[in-house]
Amino acid sequence: MLFQNLFDPLGAAIVVGGTCLATLLRCGLGDTRAALGAAGRLLRPRFRAARARAELAVQVQEIQQDGVIRAAPHHVGDAEIDDVTDALIGSRSIEALQDAHIAHKRRRQGESRRAIRTFDQAAELSPVFGLAGTLVSLTRLPADPGAASDFTGAISMAVLTTLYGLLLGNLLFAPIGRMILRRSVAEERERQRVLDWLERQVAGALPHTAGPAAVQATGHRR
Repeated sequence: MLFQNLFDPLGAAIVVGGTCLATLLRCGLGDTRAALGAAGRLLRPRFRAARARAELAVQVQEIQQDGVIRAAPHHVGDAEIDDVTDALIGSRSIEALQDAHIAHKRRRQGESRRAIRTFDQAAELSPVFGLAGTLVSLTRLPADPGAASDFTGAISMAVLTTLYGLLLGNLLFAPIGRMILRRSVAEERERQRVLDWLERQVAGALPHTAGPAAVQATGHRR
C-alpha cells in the first residue's frame, strides 16, 4: 500500500526521463557513455596492488634471472600492466615504463572526470525536473472544486515529483559521482604502488648506458 501511494508513473516519467534526456543533451553522447561505463565498473572488483604484484611475479622473476633482453612479455589481462611490461622489455628502460604508465593514467583520469561531470549535471537537473513535474501536476487541477478525487490526485503528483527529483539527485546521481571519484583515487594509488615496486625489482636487470657527462669525460681522457 505504501509503495502504491509513493509511485506515480507520469511523475516518474517526467523526472527520470527528463533528467536523463537533458543530461544527454547537455553533456553529449561521449560523456554519457563514459559515465555509464564508469558506473558499470563500480560493480567490478577493485584494483589491488597485492594481486597485481602476484600476477607480475613470474615476469619479474624471469627478468631478474635472464635479464630484460632475453625476457618475453607475459600478459596478465590488465591493459596498463601489459603495456608497461611490453614497453619495459621492448625498450629496456625505466623511462619507457613510466611513459606508458603516465599515458594510461591520463586516459583513466580523463574518463573519470567526464563521468563525474556527467553525474554532477544529472544531480543538478533532477530537482529541476521535479519542479517541472510539480508544475505539470498543477495544470491538472480541476476547474470544478467539487471534483475532490482529481484535486487530490493532482496535489499528490505535485508532491511526488518534487520528492522524485530530490531523491534522484541526492541518493542516486550525486553518490554515484562521488563513488567514481573515490574509486579513481584509490586505483591510482594502488597502481602507483605496483609501478614503484616493479621499478625496484627490475632496476638491476636493465642495461646501464653512459650518460652525456660520462661520454664527455671519456673523450677528454682520450
